[in-house]
Amino acid sequence: MKQMRGWAGILLLFALAWVPVVRAQAPGEDTSGDVAANPGPLATDVSAELKTKAVKHAVAKVADWQLKQAEGKFAVDWTHAALYDGLMAATRVTGDKRYQDAVLRFAEQNRWQLGTRFGHADDEAVAQSYLELYMEDRKPERIEAIQAEADKLLARPDDPKKDLWWWCDALFMAPPTLARLYAATGDRRYLDYMDREWALTTEHLYDSNAHLYSRDAGYLDRHEKNGAKLFWSRGNGWVLAGLARVIPYLPQGDPMRAKYEAQFREMAKAVAAIQGSDGLWRSGLLDPDSYPNPEVSGSAFFAFALAWGINQGLLDRATYEPVVARAWKGLVGHIYADGRLGSIQKIGAAPGDVSPGGSYVYGVGAFLLAGEQVEKLSKL
Repeated sequence: MKQMRGWAGILLLFALAWVPVVRAQAPGEDTSGDVAANPGPLATDVSAELKTKAVKHAVAKVADWQLKQAEGKFAVDWTHAALYDGLMAATRVTGDKRYQDAVLRFAEQNRWQLGTRFGHADDEAVAQSYLELYMEDRKPERIEAIQAEADKLLARPDDPKKDLWWWCDALFMAPPTLARLYAATGDRRYLDYMDREWALTTEHLYDSNAHLYSRDAGYLDRHEKNGAKLFWSRGNGWVLAGLARVIPYLPQGDPMRAKYEAQFREMAKAVAAIQGSDGLWRSGLLDPDSYPNPEVSGSAFFAFALAWGINQGLLDRATYEPVVARAWKGLVGHIYADGRLGSIQKIGAAPGDVSPGGSYVYGVGAFLLAGEQVEKLSKL
């Protein structure tokens, strides 16, 4: 019996040794990615064809590299939350459960907790993957912290001097969480609250002529060198992708759904019209000559949303499939031989320089989300 207990202890130690540890980020520490000065050669074993096998291979190659790089550095912040969304998508595309299992391990080790800033959308983004896992296995601990925070939010009065979601990126972080919480609970209050806050952000940041969002109020009167209004690629990518991640959870036939679908079509048309000749978008959307290098994270969010729109019948396939095909070709062209996805702009709030070797988890998450929808499109 003593010998059995001894072996059990040894086996437990081995098991613990193989479980990645959820580490706390030190203040100011960035674990979201890096810029490789010499990322090596571009991949020659990937294809931009809109064919199931080719798309699956590209998704797996990038997901494998990113998982190896990032799992020991997983965090609860928004940068990694977008990656978790992408890893969940990668499992759906490839059938390889390693990607979703990595997200599940993180959630369990983090005890299904959100970030520490109450009401801050960046700290709520992680709940999207939690809720998707909850809807697969409805264990109460998977939803308790999310619902507790949401219920406190519902009781919070709006601040007339500052919107809750005062920056456009927030429309990807928080609304899809509330939409999923509605789907998980059937409680309409979460949808109505989401709709009210979305409307406030849109009223203050959305340009109804350009059909694009300013990143926040500080950019409303900012202009590019060519005189055009400044609109940030990734910021608008967050929003268009946010719409694509909210709409599926809105009730069919509900006026709210029709409103969000209309805005989705409006933005999709504007985005498609300013696509670069290489299939990608520049970090400054309306002054591409000032930003010679394409930017992958915003482009990947656009590709995801546009492909999703075609798949859902919201966008005309004949019009938009060529846009998606060019975008996917452009994205795949930034995969390196080892699986690194490059040309992702570092964390910021405005257009800026893009390094070919720059790779960050939120951009990879966007690419994996795009891959799922492109793979579905390949089957239509």
